[in-house]
Amino acid sequence: MNHSTNGPALIKTTLLLVALVWMGCNTPSEKPSVEPAPSEINVPFRADGQLEISRGDVVLASLTIEIAEDDSSRTRGLMQRDNLPDQSGMLFIFEGESQQGFWMGNTRMALDLIFIRSDGRVQSISKYIQPMRTETISSVGVAQYVLEVPAGYSDTIGLVENDLITWSR
Repeated sequence: MNHSTNGPALIKTTLLLVALVWMGCNTPSEKPSVEPAPSEINVPFRADGQLEISRGDVVLASLTIEIAEDDSSRTRGLMQRDNLPDQSGMLFIFEGESQQGFWMGNTRMALDLIFIRSDGRVQSISKYIQPMRTETISSVGVAQYVLEVPAGYSDTIGLVENDLITWSR
């Protein structure tokens, strides 16, 4: 019985397979581009203006604010953020006064929501709103602006209804 094998062809095929496996394992040092999961994204703060909170002639606080004034930025709000810089917040601007409702879906930090009338006076305050909450947090009465600050900030500065909020870009 004559068993004939093509030795050179078998060796070439084996070497080719070894080379292909080696090339597949020897990837460049650059890591592949992988999109982060939504929970890993952390949107940076953008300083758009300054805001003061006052009572009579006394300034209670000065903040750097990011402004959300179009549908897209108001919808995103502070979602996908882990924190805010010290003495900062986000001011939401609406076209006119109306009942305002907010929810905390995809918002990873606890917040105070300060609802502000068109005259700049605080209408109502919702404090210590927990992260990722899906229920709507509504203003008590109408508001044209809403200021989001870290939870507890309103108590820290002693904020009350009718305090005055002024801001500039």
